[in-house]
Amino acid sequence: MVRRFDTPGNKALRRGRHPFVGGIYHITTATRGRAPVFRDFECARAAAASIASPASIGDASLLAWVLMPDHLHMLLQLGADRGLSPLVGRIKARSAKAVQHVTGCKGAVWAKGYHDRALRREDDLRDVVRYIIANPLRAGLVRRCGDYPFWDAVYLSPTL
Repeated sequence: MVRRFDTPGNKALRRGRHPFVGGIYHITTATRGRAPVFRDFECARAAAASIASPASIGDASLLAWVLMPDHLHMLLQLGADRGLSPLVGRIKARSAKAVQHVTGCKGAVWAKGYHDRALRREDDLRDVVRYIIANPLRAGLVRRCGDYPFWDAVYLSPTL
């Protein structure tokens, strides 16, 4: 049987898989072997500073993020500088280098790859920001979202 990948249904499945300037993406990436690397405060602090650094982000916008003990969630809006894959690769490489500097170890910090989801509606944006910010609360790491030190969002409002 010959499979056709240019049918309307298959094209719909691929929508959002080609990043575009101004596009907003929810990115999730895990540590290698889901090791709780960022349970260590100094490792998490070094990685968090690197993740939010303009040198890592370039002309993209980091709208919201949370660094969990074994994974990272980010809400990114792409700029014109680079595509999604090079951007995520740069964030992971720079944060890994920061962790390696703190620990003195040269091993891999992040697992290969990442999961991305393109956001298409304003309602999706609000829901994803809520999801990202509440991640430490759902994981039982804190009693209030604001008590967790390794997150940020460019905007917060009472409706979020």
